[in-house]
Amino acid sequence: MGFQQGLSGLNASSKSLDVIGNNIANASTVGYKGSRAEFADIYAATFANSGTLAGIGARLDNVAQQFGQGNISTTSNPLDLAITGNGFYRVVDGNGSVSYTRNGQFQLDRNGYIVNGSQKLTGWPVDPRSGLLNKGGVPQPLQLTVGNVGASATGASGLANAGLAMITNLDGSKPIIDRAAPPAGTGPLNVQDPTTYSDATTASVFDAQGVRHSLTFYFTKTATNQWEVQTSFDGANPVPATGTAGTQAYLYFDGNGKLDTTSNPTTNAAGFTYTTALAAPNGATSPFTFPVSFAKSTQFGSAFGATYTQDGYADGTLTGISVDKSGVIVGSYSNSQTKVIGQVVLANFANVQGLQPLGDNRWAETFASGAANVGDPGSSNLGSLQSSALEDSNVDLTGELVNLITAQRNYQANAKTISAQDTILQTLVNLG
Repeated sequence: MGFQQGLSGLNASSKSLDVIGNNIANASTVGYKGSRAEFADIYAATFANSGTLAGIGARLDNVAQQFGQGNISTTSNPLDLAITGNGFYRVVDGNGSVSYTRNGQFQLDRNGYIVNGSQKLTGWPVDPRSGLLNKGGVPQPLQLTVGNVGASATGASGLANAGLAMITNLDGSKPIIDRAAPPAGTGPLNVQDPTTYSDATTASVFDAQGVRHSLTFYFTKTATNQWEVQTSFDGANPVPATGTAGTQAYLYFDGNGKLDTTSNPTTNAAGFTYTTALAAPNGATSPFTFPVSFAKSTQFGSAFGATYTQDGYADGTLTGISVDKSGVIVGSYSNSQTKVIGQVVLANFANVQGLQPLGDNRWAETFASGAANVGDPGSSNLGSLQSSALEDSNVDLTGELVNLITAQRNYQANAKTISAQDTILQTLVNLG
């Protein structure tokens, strides 16, 4: 049996060398998972000979891939993705065949699909009507729309804080300006005469075609804790803000300098609807109407200051993308807007070692692996994503080189077994 034992040992050592050599060859392959050769002994026994027996060698029982975490390396490509934890990217080819990978080297093809070679990354697309992620059904190949994001008028977002929000501090130490006709007062507001108003600031707003317009606010302290508000659209003559009854409205403050939004409800300008007196010169939707809020304004004895936010924007083109740890892909546009484009999904299996290797760093689902459990990164037993990063091979090169020496010695030792058996047989032949 020495020949059979030695021969099986040579075969086993050769298979071990094959596995080790493949690991070493893929030490720099992104997302590669190292393998381990697993062996079993061989016995030949019958009912007539069921006592203690010498084995007749070894055989390769399994080549098991080790799905441990690889190191993370950063890159400059936002579509390079690394998984920290469990899970695989779900990809499909041109025929719709599904496979799974840990290789996160993704890029855009000419049609805007996120691809790894010929494989398209799948995930949850965005509903074009609602702008929300559509998480129903089967994950779809993710396609980035590189076209313009479009324009939106100020006040058209439909959000609770839609429109223009002005945050001002009106200097409570400013003198009261009398609107009576000269010589008793200053008379009407004159933008060329700064003695006819207390302070002014300008905000930018956008019409339905995304054209930027300037809206200038003129604040005049007309009584104690009372400020007149007039507005000028694109340099036109100022017009007073109007309250709910159509009368001129004012900003009112209490004795602590806080905005008073409850007194004088019909003449309170703390929140009013602005409507342009002029039609948009480029032919955009008219009248141009949006709400204006002064909800966080104050009247303290310090210098005038004003900031504002508004929800309108001009048209914009895609300038960059980012992926967060939950796989949500966000597009950045030239008009400073952001938009959710899709979400990457991950898949995991009850028995990852039951997956069938396909090459190209991909695996296929099998009966042994169980069905894929698909979900959002970071949920359940799925890992999170890191953008602009890649997962390195999990091969321990130093360990593999030691294993290589051991396998080589094993091969030599089994060869010695055959050599020794041959010497013994030769001695027996010589006796004859």
